[in-house]
Amino acid sequence: MARHSVRAYAKEIPDRDTIQTLLEAAVHAPTAMHEEPWAFVVMQDEALLRQVSDIAKPLFIARLHRIHRSSSHVLDDNFNIFHDAGTLIVICAKPSGIYVEADCWLAAENLMLAACALGLGTCVIGSAVDALNRADMKELIGIPAEYNAIAPIIVGIPAGEITITAKKAPLILAWK
Repeated sequence: MARHSVRAYAKEIPDRDTIQTLLEAAVHAPTAMHEEPWAFVVMQDEALLRQVSDIAKPLFIARLHRIHRSSSHVLDDNFNIFHDAGTLIVICAKPSGIYVEADCWLAAENLMLAACALGLGTCVIGSAVDALNRADMKELIGIPAEYNAIAPIIVGIPAGEITITAKKAPLILAWK
């Protein structure tokens, strides 16, 4: 219940040992047929993160327009799709099985829960997936061509108080 999406980060970035701990938690996620399809890219280079953000923004805006959603905050030149977090972890996989994406999302949740337990903030940045899966972007950030970016997650030290949003009550369709 303590895990929440964080969209404001301090400048300090988590160290290598902390990131390794998060990756260890991720690979302990349940997996269909014990495939363990995940692979990881860790980005902590501020200039590279800004470059990826700048490439991802117009693709995200185009997607928002296609589904008739507002994008005014994204249009701001200073808006960083990664909310100025100093670390991006991209969970990737080869499209090799029917549950590969589900397995990666289970790993993502394990990673986010571990980060929360360590006092770190996280947020899934689904709006970056289109950019991360472009061939030129894969080459730039080190994702082999045969892999797909599935779950991009920013990680960092929250700046200030975490804004907690209300959640809907569970919608129970049946209980027999």
